[in-house]
Amino acid sequence: MSMSILKRREHSPAPASGNPDAKDAFFRMEKINKFYQMGEEQAHILKDVDLSLDRGEYLSVLGPSGSGKSTLMNIIGCLDVANSGRYVLDGQVIEDLGEAELARIRSREIGFIFQNSQLLPRLTAQKNVELPLIYAGVPPRERRRRAREMLARVGLSDRMGHTPNQLSGGQQQRVAIARALVGNPTLLLADEPTGALDQKTGRQVMGLFRELNDEGRTIIMITHDMNIAKYARRVVHIIDGVLTEGGGTADA
Repeated sequence: MSMSILKRREHSPAPASGNPDAKDAFFRMEKINKFYQMGEEQAHILKDVDLSLDRGEYLSVLGPSGSGKSTLMNIIGCLDVANSGRYVLDGQVIEDLGEAELARIRSREIGFIFQNSQLLPRLTAQKNVELPLIYAGVPPRERRRRAREMLARVGLSDRMGHTPNQLSGGQQQRVAIARALVGNPTLLLADEPTGALDQKTGRQVMGLFRELNDEGRTIIMITHDMNIAKYARRVVHIIDGVLTEGGGTADA
């Protein structure tokens, strides 16, 4: 996934939302469009995407490869910007922000969890979890306390001094979840979080996501797998850049 911020688009006025309550939503996208230039042709990746959710919701975005879900994830995560439309996250109008402000949101407001845990191999679990706090300038004693607290929260109190090669795949993903949580973000954004795990371990990780949501965490999960999507309280579908509401399933 590209971590670069692409060319800024021109500001456009916000269109009216089809949801009368969307203006009060924690997260709101209105008429989001994304284009990429492919030689002489222009590829229309996202098409008038409307999406809103309240604080504490657990949403899955379900779609096959090439559906536009990765592009949507990049825009949600402030890794990319739309060509048109409006995106508001926790009261912040994203298209009005510069790159420094977008970087601040990525580091402080959004906790990222990827398919591969992306842990630094030479650091212990505790040091990997501390990393976001180091970048945020948190004093050493406080960041150690918070890292240990988060590792305990994901059931790894006895693995804090282990390096990634001493951990199972599921344990590595739990460390990655602890790292995403340690800065107390307003939104957890998970990209195929069980894609590299076996089925049993994947269920355990998804159970942890359910627990986090029960505690009030706002979660958006991107996936191609209906068996994973159904763990969320609400599911939307994306196909050929068009987003449609699906059925939420709270009985997984």
